[in-house]
Amino acid sequence: MAKPSESEVREIYWRENRRWMLILGAIWFVVSLGCGVLWVEPLNTIQIGGFKLGFWFAQQGAIYTFIILIFIYARVMARLERRLGLEEREA
Repeated sequence: MAKPSESEVREIYWRENRRWMLILGAIWFVVSLGCGVLWVEPLNTIQIGGFKLGFWFAQQGAIYTFIILIFIYARVMARLERRLGLEEREA
């Protein structure tokens, strides 16, 4: 199998990068706006650890979700870079 050219690798990389940014950004949007604002009242009927779930998402859940999504993005991009032969080499 022929090795893809540099421009093909760049196109694949940015296409995948945009795709993952849209997917993870949509998840964060739904969690932060949906769970923290739009669906607060139904979520507040559920309590975890003495706190209403809607309140928890508004105060902490969206932040935790964002941090988890950052780690997922880093892992996905590292795997993509390995697949395309773009990983950083130690000097």
